[in-house]
Amino acid sequence: MNELEAIELKVSEVLEDNESFRMDAEYFKKEYLELKKTIYQYPHQQLGNFSKVTDGEHGSVTFEDDGIKYLTAEHIKEGFIDISSIRYVNKEVDIRNKRASVEVNDILLSIKGTLGEVAIADKWLLPANMNRDVAIIKNREKDNFLDGYIVLFLMSKIGRKLSEREGSGGVQQMITLARLRTLMIPKLTVDFQLMVSRFYQKSREKIIESEFLYKEAETILLKELDLLDFEPTQENIAIKSFSESFLATGRLDSEYYQPKYDEIIEKIRDYRGGVEIIANVCNLKDSNHKPISDKHYQYIELSNIGTTGDITGFTYNLGKKLPSRARRLVKENDIIISSIEGSLEKVALVTEEFNSSLCSTGFYILNSNKINSETLLVLFKNRIMQQILKQNCSGTILTAMNKDEFLNIAIPLIDLKIQTEISEKIKTSFQLKSESKEFLELAKRAVEVAIEEGEDVAMKLIGESYE
Repeated sequence: MNELEAIELKVSEVLEDNESFRMDAEYFKKEYLELKKTIYQYPHQQLGNFSKVTDGEHGSVTFEDDGIKYLTAEHIKEGFIDISSIRYVNKEVDIRNKRASVEVNDILLSIKGTLGEVAIADKWLLPANMNRDVAIIKNREKDNFLDGYIVLFLMSKIGRKLSEREGSGGVQQMITLARLRTLMIPKLTVDFQLMVSRFYQKSREKIIESEFLYKEAETILLKELDLLDFEPTQENIAIKSFSESFLATGRLDSEYYQPKYDEIIEKIRDYRGGVEIIANVCNLKDSNHKPISDKHYQYIELSNIGTTGDITGFTYNLGKKLPSRARRLVKENDIIISSIEGSLEKVALVTEEFNSSLCSTGFYILNSNKINSETLLVLFKNRIMQQILKQNCSGTILTAMNKDEFLNIAIPLIDLKIQTEISEKIKTSFQLKSESKEFLELAKRAVEVAIEEGEDVAMKLIGESYE
């Protein structure tokens, strides 16, 4: 009985700001009602009263090799827009769906699946459009509600709880545009909004600088391998004798023998520093680690891997509650590489904060005495090596790289001076990401404290953080 929760409300209270006439008990949970009271202590407005709120394309689209970036909910992550897996549509789709054609400073919010991920569109993103899983918020009252503040509020625990409350559906939650427009945004002072918006902007700038450094490190590597401007052939016909094919490789699938793979392998083998197979260069950590039932662990899975080799999150739980695939123990400076064909780009460097975490058995875990970890990261993530990883995938229901195929891949023994250059840039890139996260977390926390305890307390928090 102690787990039961009961709330008694008047009909007028049930109908207040409830234009869709929700009557389910979930909607009236005590924590939601307390949040509502907290917000109502301040001047506030419904999001739809000062913004135009719409969504993206509802029909099907045909993807192109280039053109207009096509955003989905998966591209919006923790205040930023990640286009590493972006796809493109043609100009006609953008014209047909003009209401969702993205403009600078538009606020983009995921409204299906993972609710409440939000970010601001920068100039570099354009041209872009989006599908129905993303809402586009065009703020009309920028003097009263700053864009950065709106984003931080929606990202805060208060904003996320409100988004969660307005969500509906079973396995896959969603927020309708009608419900999204009713979200109450507290109006804090413009001076406070401006201050936290500046922190958000600093966070964004550091992320951009971090990604730029990663690209520089990748360019250094590709130049060293004479692969910077290399484009493998598009020819898809290869003629191989039986001795050159099945007897040599054990593979009969035509994908494996595409000419582009031969070209890539030849370019890598031509590297002046020489090549070795992974088995001879790296240490593979593939023994299972059985979690202790009553011990808490950080568990890393595919969804926690960022676009430039960082680990963006984890599940924290008791060993007995972790999935059976949580059986690989990782240490600082290990490289984790997805073995699953559809996720080969999920490659990450384990930093100090994830030391002794667990990861899925779907990863290969490597370190090396010959190639530093930062260089291994860039090597396995670049587009050329990704092709070789893809070539070595096999299977039917679940296509993946088996251990022997993976260990027999040849990799270049990168010059030590080049390794040092790459390492320095990647370390700085990761440091900038860490600083970006600190700015963002402080700004979100300041918004939460300002709403719950007052702006003076929030200002003190910020001051103490930067003494």
